[in-house]
Amino acid sequence: MPVDIPAEVLSNTRLSPDYNVVALDAPDVARAAAPGQFVMIKTAPGLDPLLRRPFSIFEILRDASGEARGLSLLNKRVGVGTSLLYDARPGDRLDCLGPLGRPFVPVDPPAQAWMVAGGVGLAPFVTLAEALAARGTEMTLFYGGRSAHDLYHAEFFEALGARLVLTTEDGSRGERGRVTGPLARELAALPADTAATLYACGPTPMMRAVADLGTAHGHPSFVSLEPVMGCGMGGCYSCVVRVTRPGGTHLVRSCIEGPVFDSSTLIWDALQGGH
Repeated sequence: MPVDIPAEVLSNTRLSPDYNVVALDAPDVARAAAPGQFVMIKTAPGLDPLLRRPFSIFEILRDASGEARGLSLLNKRVGVGTSLLYDARPGDRLDCLGPLGRPFVPVDPPAQAWMVAGGVGLAPFVTLAEALAARGTEMTLFYGGRSAHDLYHAEFFEALGARLVLTTEDGSRGERGRVTGPLARELAALPADTAATLYACGPTPMMRAVADLGTAHGHPSFVSLEPVMGCGMGGCYSCVVRVTRPGGTHLVRSCIEGPVFDSSTLIWDALQGGH
């Protein structure tokens, strides 16, 4: 069950003028978290902003004995709530509700895991990569951004044994172009007897392209959606997405039935305006 706690800000590491990582003292949330789950954060006291904001759990912070003691959030400053989180100071207390949502399911060997991240879409993959490494699963991170300034933490994945494939739209790091370019090439070259599961998070068009590539090459894909959420508990119906199920299509709440979905169940045309 999720818990709602006033989590103390332990540190605020600014990565750039737009990106930062905030560490929170939230042991009860951290101990219960699974890869790909999220928390709802009240970024400031009072009524402005009124609603909490959803953030993927980035890292599980552990003490010297390995016990989970807190978590971190990867944040990009784009609006009022994310700007307040960018300015958070050690000692501040932020109301933190979680862990929430359906997580990723890590695959076991001999299957391979291919993670595809765009920009801040990297956030849910740290915990997934740790779970994959614990299973001995071979993994690759396809990580893309507009420029080198949008790529962070790649070395962490490399230290876990992941193979890195980096791209930037301006060519300032890795291959020039979109991350789906090398993904398409490598899927086409993958031996027929090699199973790969795709995991994606980032802009909706990118995730749809990943899903289409997985389908075309016969590999399952799972995506972590980032719709607007008002409560994170299914009460406000602000995060509904359309999915296919036996008998027809249905509207489901992504905070409860997601944020991770089997991409083959999503009605993508209804998602194109979201991220």
